[in-house]
Amino acid sequence: MSDNRTTVLVPGKIHPRVLERLGKQFEVVSVDRTDGPQVDADVAARVRGIAVAGGVNAAWIDAFPHLEVIANFGVGYDGIDVKHAASKGIVVTNTPDVLNDEVADTAIALLLNTLRQFPKAESWLRDGRWVKDGAFPLSPFSMKGRRVGIYGLGRIGLEIARRLEPFKVKIGYHTRSPRDSLPYDYYPTLKEMAQSVDTLISIVPKTPETHKVINAEILSALGPRGVFINVGRGWSVDDDALIAALGNGTLGAAGLDVFYDEPNVPAGYLTLPNVSLLPHVASASVPTRDAMADLVADNIIEWFEKGKPLTPVPETPVKPRG
Repeated sequence: MSDNRTTVLVPGKIHPRVLERLGKQFEVVSVDRTDGPQVDADVAARVRGIAVAGGVNAAWIDAFPHLEVIANFGVGYDGIDVKHAASKGIVVTNTPDVLNDEVADTAIALLLNTLRQFPKAESWLRDGRWVKDGAFPLSPFSMKGRRVGIYGLGRIGLEIARRLEPFKVKIGYHTRSPRDSLPYDYYPTLKEMAQSVDTLISIVPKTPETHKVINAEILSALGPRGVFINVGRGWSVDDDALIAALGNGTLGAAGLDVFYDEPNVPAGYLTLPNVSLLPHVASASVPTRDAMADLVADNIIEWFEKGKPLTPVPETPVKPRG
């Protein structure tokens, strides 16, 4: 039975803080995530908002005739059929900015781990090998003197660049168009940047243009002392090419926080000594995830109270609620 409050649907799992916040003002209906929603007609007719951590396809959108807003938990919203939502006047929101610092910090940490092998060094100590075998072997690479290229200089990419400055490395970037106000070198193509740097950090979203663009040609251009770091999307990487390059010495090392088919990680990575692997934890701290959850809830609250969410995505322009 409805409690006469506005109904918000939550498909699958989401941060419990979202449920807690929304539950104070809305009727929250939680359902399993499937290819299409399995809810009765009465519920479907009541749903006016969706809060989701993941995808919402056209079938889900079409199932709710009075749907007005979809609030996504995360910056990337490639799992939501935004074009279809826009065609029906439905607003989509995401959670930008609140995780910029955490992801940028993780990118730097992952770069240092990849260059200096700190996780391996800690295991060396914990396993008693410092006593038994002596000092941990010298790391093959260093941050000193590196030439770093950032692929994608949006909000997070810019934070990564700013964090790199104190390391006294040379910084460049590739995006669709240059940003003249910045003191970094601009490269018009990804290949030109890869040929000019020895460290490539990818922070691009999942789009048709970024599909497997980190390929054998780009990895070869980085060279045998080159390092590749990915905190963007696994979608952007040709895993077979990267595994081969790491295995045959074409590329020096890599650090990966994201993968093509998460949580499934290609087995080829697991046996390589020159790759640092994280289970997509770039924004995974309690403070940051709480802030993301709050923004999801606030977007829905603001929409229904004021007709204007805080962070709508550009593909779904906000129109006054009628």
